[in-house]
Amino acid sequence: MGNLTTLIPFITQTAAGLHDQLTIFGNDYPTIDGTCVRDYIHVVDLAEAHVKALGFLTKASKGCHEVVNIGTGKGSSVLEMVHAFEQVNQVKLNYKFGPKRAGDVIEIYANVDYAKALLGWQSKKTITDAVRDSWNWEKSIRSIE
Repeated sequence: MGNLTTLIPFITQTAAGLHDQLTIFGNDYPTIDGTCVRDYIHVVDLAEAHVKALGFLTKASKGCHEVVNIGTGKGSSVLEMVHAFEQVNQVKLNYKFGPKRAGDVIEIYANVDYAKALLGWQSKKTITDAVRDSWNWEKSIRSIE
């Protein structure tokens, strides 16, 4: 997993056999389980946020420049995502812990208050939805039962 990749595709690709093993970078961070915490958003929620933003822009005055954080507003650790995937999909992942990556932030998640106020948007889907739907999509493109 390189710096420009995202976790969920690596999880599903590992489960599908495209990667031998998932590497979790660092397991001694000061978090609930030692792994980094991020704000994992379901792709459908993200798409709906974009639609809301486009709707806002079509009604906004010329020169509108708003910055809006889009996310769930809560963090989940890398290991929580791995375990959620395994539990929801009944698939065991082959993973190992690797060294921390330089520059990795310990914990980061969006403050979504402005998105709710300005766009009337908030995420609806859970990490359970995300790992289930991502695995179903991965299986569909790879013809996995």
